Amino acid sequence: MEIANNKIKFEDYMLHKDILQALHLLGLHSPTPVQCEVIPHVLQKHDVIAQAQTGSGKTASYAIPLCELVDWEENKPQVMILTPTRELAIQVQQEITDIGKLKRIKAPALYGKQSFKGQEKDLKQKSHMVVGTPGRVLDHLERGTLFTGHIGYLVIDEADEMFHMGFIEQVEEIMSYLPKDRVTLLFSATMPKEVVRLAEQYLNNPVHIKIQGEELSSRNIAHKFYSCDGMHTDERIALLQNILKVHNPDSCIIFANTRAEVEDIYDALWDDEFSCGRLHGGMEQWERTEVMRDFKKGLFRYLVATDVAARGIDVENISLVVNYELPGDRETYIHRIGRTGRAGQSGMAISMLERYEQSELKALEKLLEQTIEELTLPDEAVLLEAEEAFRAKMNEEPEEKGNRNAALKAQIMKLQIDDGKKAKIRPVDLVGTICAIPGLEAKDIGVIQILDWTSTVEILNGKGQIVLDALQTKPIKAKVRKVRIAKEK
Repeated sequence: MEIANNKIKFEDYMLHKDILQALHLLGLHSPTPVQCEVIPHVLQKHDVIAQAQTGSGKTASYAIPLCELVDWEENKPQVMILTPTRELAIQVQQEITDIGKLKRIKAPALYGKQSFKGQEKDLKQKSHMVVGTPGRVLDHLERGTLFTGHIGYLVIDEADEMFHMGFIEQVEEIMSYLPKDRVTLLFSATMPKEVVRLAEQYLNNPVHIKIQGEELSSRNIAHKFYSCDGMHTDERIALLQNILKVHNPDSCIIFANTRAEVEDIYDALWDDEFSCGRLHGGMEQWERTEVMRDFKKGLFRYLVATDVAARGIDVENISLVVNYELPGDRETYIHRIGRTGRAGQSGMAISMLERYEQSELKALEKLLEQTIEELTLPDEAVLLEAEEAFRAKMNEEPEEKGNRNAALKAQIMKLQIDDGKKAKIRPVDLVGTICAIPGLEAKDIGVIQILDWTSTVEILNGKGQIVLDALQTKPIKAKVRKVRIAKEK
C-alpha cells in the first residue's frame, strides 16, 4: 500500500465488518500517518516501537488492529494495555469500547481510587482486553484476580511518562506475570534512555516507527511568549488574565506545574467570572471525571490543569494552550502543545517566561523548527476593547459539543434488567429471550453484563426500542422482569 498518496482507507486492511461499521459511525474513514504505519505491523503480529505524540491518532493505531485480532469467544483477557494515568486509562477504554462496540469487545479499566471489588467483579465477566495503570494492575496480579494466561498482546502507552512518573519497575514486574510468547507494542512521544533500555530488553526484533518529527513541523501551531520577569504571584496571574482576554479563545488549557498554582489560578479566574474548571491529582476521581466530561462537552471554556492530571485529555478544537510557566523538560512541553492544532485545525501555544527561562527558547525553536515570537500586551484602550469582547463571550451560552461517538450511540440502546446472578440469570437466558423476538438475531445483541442483582444488555442496529417494548410482557427465564433503559454513568 502506498502511504504517500494518502488514499488508504480502513477497508484496505480487510478488517471485520463490525469494526469498519463502527469506524464509519465514528466518522473515521482514512488512517492518520501513525495508523498507516502501525496497523499493518500489529495485524501481522510484529513487536512495534512507535514514537508518536499526543493527537496523532496513536490510540486507534493499536486499538483498531487489536479489536480485529482478539477472539470474541475467549472469556479471559487477551490484551493488556498499560497507561501512566487514570484519565488516559479511561480515554483508551472508551476508544476501544467505541471501535469494538459492534464486535462486542469488553475492556474493563483498572485504576486506583476506584473500588477494587467492583473491578474484581468486572474481571469475572467475559473480558477481551484490560486497560490500567501499573499500580492497580499489579495489585490485581498479586491478589490473583487478573488471569494472564491468555495475554497475547501487551501495549505500553506513553512509556516516557511511565519513566518520568517512576513506573518502569512496576511495568517490568507486570511483564514477569505475562506469557513470554506475546506481541509487545511500545508507544512514546520521546525516547529517554530508560525507555530505550526497556524496549531493547523486552521487545523481540521490533519494527521502529517515528512520526513525531514530521508532525511537529507540519502542525499549524504558532508558538509565542510573554515576559513575566520579576513578577510576584498576583502580577503574574493578572498578566495571565489579560493574555486570555486579548486572545479570547473559545477553548483553552492553562498548564501549571503544581496543584497549589492550579488552585490559585482557578480561584482568580473564577472570581473574574471566567467560564473555567480545574484538574489536578489532589481531586477525587469522580470530580476529575466530571470535569473532563464537562470540558469535552464545551460546558466551560478554560481548563487549568497540572501535567499529570491532563494526561488523557482528548478534546477537539482547543485553540490555545498556555504555559503559566515552562515545564521541567522539553518532552512535557511537547505533550502540552499537542492539545492544540489537531485534525488540521490551527492553534496557538503561549508561554509566560522569566528572563532566565528565555535561554530555553533556542532549544525549543530548534526542536519545533520555528521561531517563538515575543508578544507584548496592547495599550489600555485596546485592552478595554478586549475586555468588552471577552465579557460578551462569557455571557454567551456555551455551545455544547457533540460527541464523536454520537452516531454510534444512536444505533445502540443499553437496557437494564432488575435481576441478575441471584435470580440464576445467565447470558444465554437473555440471548435466547431476545432472539425469540421477531426481527431480532444474535448479531443484534451487544455486550451483556450479569451482576448479582441487575443485568445489562446492549441492543445494536437501532433495534433497542423493539426489544424494550417486547420485554415489558415477555418473560425472561419464566418470569417477566422489570426492564428499562440503563442510565449512563
